[in-house]
Amino acid sequence: MQNVQSFVAGEWVDPGESAREIANAVTGKIFARAGNNGFDTSGMLEFARAKGGAALRAMTFHDRAKMLKALALYLNENKQHLYDVSFASGATQKDHLIDIDGGIGTLFVYASKGRRELPASQVLIDGELEQLGREGVFQGQHIYTPLKGVAVHINAFNFPVWGMLEKLAPGLLAGVPCVVKPATVTSYITEACVRLIAKSDILPEGALQLVAGGLGNTLELLNCQDVVTFTGSAETALLLRNTPNLLENSVRFTAEQDSLNASILGEDATPGTLEFDLFIKEATREITVKAGQKCTAIRRIIAPENLVEPVIEALSNKLIETSVGDPQAEGVRMGALVSTEQKQDVLSKISQLEAEAEIVYGDQGALEIIGEGVEHGAFVAPTLLHCANPDQSMLVHEVEAFGPVSTVMGYRDRQHAIELANKGQGSLVASLITHDAEIARDVTLGIAAFHGRVYINDRVSMSESTGHGSPMPHMVHGGPGRAGGGEEQGGIRGVKHFMQRTAVQGSPDMLSAITGKWVPGSGTIKKPAHPFTQRFHELEIGQTLRTEKRTVTLDDIEHFAEFTGDTFYAHMDDAAAKRNPFFPGRVAHGYLLISFAAGLFVEPNEGPVLANTGLDNLRFQKPVPAGDEISVELTVKQKTPRNNEYGEVRWHVKLVNQDDDTLAEYELLTMVAI
Repeated sequence: MQNVQSFVAGEWVDPGESAREIANAVTGKIFARAGNNGFDTSGMLEFARAKGGAALRAMTFHDRAKMLKALALYLNENKQHLYDVSFASGATQKDHLIDIDGGIGTLFVYASKGRRELPASQVLIDGELEQLGREGVFQGQHIYTPLKGVAVHINAFNFPVWGMLEKLAPGLLAGVPCVVKPATVTSYITEACVRLIAKSDILPEGALQLVAGGLGNTLELLNCQDVVTFTGSAETALLLRNTPNLLENSVRFTAEQDSLNASILGEDATPGTLEFDLFIKEATREITVKAGQKCTAIRRIIAPENLVEPVIEALSNKLIETSVGDPQAEGVRMGALVSTEQKQDVLSKISQLEAEAEIVYGDQGALEIIGEGVEHGAFVAPTLLHCANPDQSMLVHEVEAFGPVSTVMGYRDRQHAIELANKGQGSLVASLITHDAEIARDVTLGIAAFHGRVYINDRVSMSESTGHGSPMPHMVHGGPGRAGGGEEQGGIRGVKHFMQRTAVQGSPDMLSAITGKWVPGSGTIKKPAHPFTQRFHELEIGQTLRTEKRTVTLDDIEHFAEFTGDTFYAHMDDAAAKRNPFFPGRVAHGYLLISFAAGLFVEPNEGPVLANTGLDNLRFQKPVPAGDEISVELTVKQKTPRNNEYGEVRWHVKLVNQDDDTLAEYELLTMVAI
């Protein structure tokens, strides 16, 4: 008998007297027990806040990103152990790739995004500066900082590794410690993963704790700095969401819950087309992968009325190839449901659906199960139903059989397909298989408000597409209405969920000090050495170079026009330029000014500046006629380390004329040696 332990306040805690027994999904034999409500929940939260939170907040975003990458590498090296443990849940080796490799992949993505998209500091700037006064001495800036609390992740049974890591990654990157509470029935897999993480010693003490079993009074002890994320049934989500303490203290709560996802076959995707074959392949995969135990699985198959029969026939021919049994037995393509209780729930939901739909494939009594000692396993045959009247039916749009079950229904026209998809009242994902861009636009605009993700696939994208049921960490995972109304992942959007957005107001100097990014109008630093002769660590935020002046001549303008071929009339025809409301007459090319600016501030000799990688936010603000003098203010705006050899320096560049009027502004990006 395996005792699934909790990891609380740095100690592994055995199950208590109230522990639940866990059966092997394949054999039905009891092999583990989990659950302990006897530990000190208040101490657990304090340990997270005092130890984990303090340590994480002391790190920069880049430090945390490096930590996630190290963790991903470590888990990737040790994932075979997680594969071995996971077979008891009924999952096949391909299912492991979704849960375990998918979770590790999510860590890698957030590690990469953290290094590329977040600053090497503890403050995340949101949006542009807002000038709140006429002279610019009082400005505003929105910033994000980590919440000073705990993220409590309550996860579902179907993804014991990915479900944990896809929430852990953005939470830790934000700088918030996490308490993970997996579903008891697969908590032994999550425990195995947490043991690996603890053994690696990569995370700070208190950054991750595990509760195998009930949370006790944890939710009653949370405050406005804490977060609760939930994945599971709508019924449980409603119960948790209405916890009085969560409501009274405005504790952030997000849910990813029941979702009757749909897949729509476009009118153009007739039998014989690549799109029809793709549709059948995607639907078959979503019915059988993880034995249909995926929150993103296709529950409603929506096809043109004249293609319903071909779809049923093609799907049936594919499903008959799906061998069911012990996931470690040779030839098995679909394993068991996670428990006999889950099996009974799915069979009960199929019976409910039969009130409005007819089973066209899937005879539970005739199911052949491959393997030895599997007669008491939680196996269910892949089941396909047909609803002939989806307009009048309600259950097919409301009842989710969380297993290898899907219902086919026909639509009359494009608008009807949209209406059927939206009858789910909010879903995580809807897919559309079509090669017609007009169909794709109409359907997307018609269903987007009811879906967190719209997945479109055809012959062009099929070689790279990730699949209807595969949430990607780069994109939002969540959905409105029945799906819970939450947004997980979504790249850096997912990180911000664990942070507070605050409007900071003050002088440019104050904002520069707080954000670590030079704000125009704040103080500057002048040094005798040219900034291009200084290495990355020697440059200071606010360090400024003011160049000598250069006179722009008519010969310069004409030479640039002839050399580049840019003979736009504003540069070459004085009378035409004067008729233009923007110009006093012939003026210099904008790109000529940018080139002159570089000539004024560049130090030509070999030095620590390695490359110019681009410029951002270029704006031309005043035309420059021949005879004007220009000079440049070059200021170090922001520094971002990229590796051990070089970092990115963002410079604020301002061109001014002899009257100190601003001619142009932009941000120059260079790579500078460490």
